[in-house]
Amino acid sequence: MEELIKAKEPFRFYTRLHLTELTGLRASTLNQLLGLLREVPDACIYHHTHRFLQQHQYLSPEPPNDFAYWVSEILGEDNLGERLASIDTIQFSTISGLREEIIRTIEEYLKTNTLAKMRFAGEGEEFYFIKSVSFILPTEYTVNDLKEFVEVLKKITIDSIYFHIFEARLRLGKGGNDFSNWIESSIGDKQLAARIARLDPYTHTLEDLRNNLLKIISNRIA
Repeated sequence: MEELIKAKEPFRFYTRLHLTELTGLRASTLNQLLGLLREVPDACIYHHTHRFLQQHQYLSPEPPNDFAYWVSEILGEDNLGERLASIDTIQFSTISGLREEIIRTIEEYLKTNTLAKMRFAGEGEEFYFIKSVSFILPTEYTVNDLKEFVEVLKKITIDSIYFHIFEARLRLGKGGNDFSNWIESSIGDKQLAARIARLDPYTHTLEDLRNNLLKIISNRIA
């Protein structure tokens, strides 16, 4: 049975403490926004595309895109706002790739909408860049097989789930979530790892993600 398979390497659960930091950078126009998008650290891009998910884990599985909101609500460029909002974050395994797509989308829009360059945000309505700062801490939990994994998954915090699903994939540039990577490399169950990797974390709350993971893995080892 799957639960008897011991991992080649144990899985250590980590958690995160999250802070936000003002950068002092702000944009009043699309051109200014573009220029800063090319220069700000990845932590800024991460914050403005994942802010809602981080701050309101229980309220909505759909994190708004701060860039899309500002472009639509402040500059009145609804068409561009829709294009930015429709960027499929799950397709990108790195923040740099996501950044490039946001930049490309704005650049393409400006090529055919030259009047958009003339729009200015009112005083106090500029786009303020904020940086997401995370402190990663080890938890007391280490597991050696899928049965132990399920038991710990039931009681770890959602901050731990967030770290292993989102931060590891995007901010740490691993290209996949920690759970799938461990199950494939240390347990050797490529099919189970693939099922977990296919979960779209942006369409679930963190508690929903926990429940889905528990169901998939528990069915596998039953």
